[in-house]
Amino acid sequence: MRTRVCDRGEAGVREASSWEYRSYPPVGPERTNRTRELATFLRSRRERLDPRDFDLPRRRQSRRTPGLRREEVAELAGVSTDYVVRLEQARGLRPSADVVEALAGALRLAPNERAYLFDLAQQRPRTADSPAATASPSLAGLVAELSPMPAMLLNHRFDILAWNDDMAALLVDFGALPPAQRNLVWLCLLHPQVRAFYLDRESVVRDGIAHLRTAWAAHPEDRALNELIAEFRTRDADFARLWAEPDVTVNGRGRKVMRHPDVGEITLNFEALTPAHDPDQWLLIFRPATDGDRSALEKLKTPTPAARSGGRDETP
Repeated sequence: MRTRVCDRGEAGVREASSWEYRSYPPVGPERTNRTRELATFLRSRRERLDPRDFDLPRRRQSRRTPGLRREEVAELAGVSTDYVVRLEQARGLRPSADVVEALAGALRLAPNERAYLFDLAQQRPRTADSPAATASPSLAGLVAELSPMPAMLLNHRFDILAWNDDMAALLVDFGALPPAQRNLVWLCLLHPQVRAFYLDRESVVRDGIAHLRTAWAAHPEDRALNELIAEFRTRDADFARLWAEPDVTVNGRGRKVMRHPDVGEITLNFEALTPAHDPDQWLLIFRPATDGDRSALEKLKTPTPAARSGGRDETP
């Protein structure tokens, strides 16, 4: 089935596929929030693009705003300008998977941004299993065996599911914390010792927000995740400010400079690995950057390499 539509503001009539206009009514506040986030994300990705990077026809009108025009994105994606306008105005559309794919290509989204867009549009296939709330014995054992490298296992909310003693010695005694505080983003934002630990705290918070934003799009029904984000937005001004920026750039590896109260400044390289059987978990491993950093870690080392495990109490 083909439908002829007239794009407001464009000369003439053009054809558009009926799948372009497949939309679904909003359902409750959660759907409304996702629709608004979809609108904000699309607009921000459009505005960051440089028109000179695209083979677009020259237009006489001067550009008064950054990035591509809506009609240019529509042309690149093969949809109507009116449809792009309605998406960016959060007018209740739920684009089909084909449209999401076309928009992702037109906006030149990175793989993680593309996945985020599919999640916002509720078009990415889901696995039948719910995200894990506890560490499996095999992964907990792996965390222990990574000693003397500090390591921990996180779920999609950044709850700390398992850790080895090296990680506890480096950061904080996780076992002494209430389960609700055993969350890496919570610690970076609200724990006095950990807040002062990272020299570049904002980059750590940005990484955490990118992870949480991606998880929020993938698991909108997760009440614990929604409550966690609401708490962070209320209690930490930096989180509230950075959450308003629709960034989902996740750094899976890099270097962190830390200031430890016992050994002073220490530089560590980190890797965040995802188990193939559970993409909602992250294995975070730290390695010393230099021999001096290795010596500093050894000073913090505890006698046994046992892995501890714990999770967020999700009892209603």
